[in-house]
Amino acid sequence: MFGLWKRWKALEELGIMGINRRNADYVLKYNKRHLYPLVDDKIITKERAIESGINVPEMYGIISTEKEIDNLEKIIGERSDFVVKPAQGAGGDGILVVADRFEDRFRTVSGRIISLEEIQHQISSILTGLYSLGGLRDRALIEYRVVPDQIFKSISYEGVPDIRIIVLMGYPVMAMLRLPTRQSGGKANLHQGAIGVGVDLATGMTLGGTWLNNKISKHPDTTNAVDGVQLPNWKGFMTLAAGCYELCGLGYIGVDMVLDQDKGPLILELNARPGLNIQIANNSGLTLRAHAVEARLAELAKDGITESVEERVRFTQEAFAYMAPVQV
Repeated sequence: MFGLWKRWKALEELGIMGINRRNADYVLKYNKRHLYPLVDDKIITKERAIESGINVPEMYGIISTEKEIDNLEKIIGERSDFVVKPAQGAGGDGILVVADRFEDRFRTVSGRIISLEEIQHQISSILTGLYSLGGLRDRALIEYRVVPDQIFKSISYEGVPDIRIIVLMGYPVMAMLRLPTRQSGGKANLHQGAIGVGVDLATGMTLGGTWLNNKISKHPDTTNAVDGVQLPNWKGFMTLAAGCYELCGLGYIGVDMVLDQDKGPLILELNARPGLNIQIANNSGLTLRAHAVEARLAELAKDGITESVEERVRFTQEAFAYMAPVQV
């Protein structure tokens, strides 16, 4: 029992945030319940982002009822690639990625050949709520298929790598690159076997990685090093993430973004309850960084100052640069 107490105290001193602290001190404190639909529903998030001029994957169409499934061919048109996903899905479940056509059929990103009827059946399953957060009826979204930037070719297995940035009251506090693996089925989901790689907020340079809760330095499929990779347009990612506070009004969120080879940084979705494995990937705790942001906000409030997106990004890049001391 004493050993467990010592371990807990050690983690606390390192600023490691546990799920209870995350929920009580940040999710419940900063995220108003009535705003959750803005992030829990990908269609609403996308529509709000488009209205705000924020870059997102193009939306081809929405299917809300069984009868509307007949509109699928019209929505797809002559496109050879697209993505079908549940509006209220989580963890990548229910997402179907079509990469090409094969005669009168379609080829998924994993190489499987499927028919139009199989895609329609998948959409029907989505509508029933099979993949939704609460098991309630859902809508299906058909959108642009992101083509990952070539920089990820050597450190990712199929799928689309994404970047998650935790944002507190508009201030980015920690970032992670998530890389698909063979075990994750090409999905950038840590619980399914993807790799989490820490990212230096100041430079966009990747740090060490974590895979299945173990520290790693190389991708298990490509065997290439996952650290020391410079992510392009990092300032663009940071600015996009910081601006999502104004987009949704939620104070504690995870912003998931991708880097498309043609369209650059795009926002995929927002998460009001982001996971905590990002701390393992960064070998750093969220609590001290969160306290530093809260101290900054309290200091600014005394003078009635509200910082712009650019000022918030500048503060966090200076305060949370790799190996930089965190002032609380």
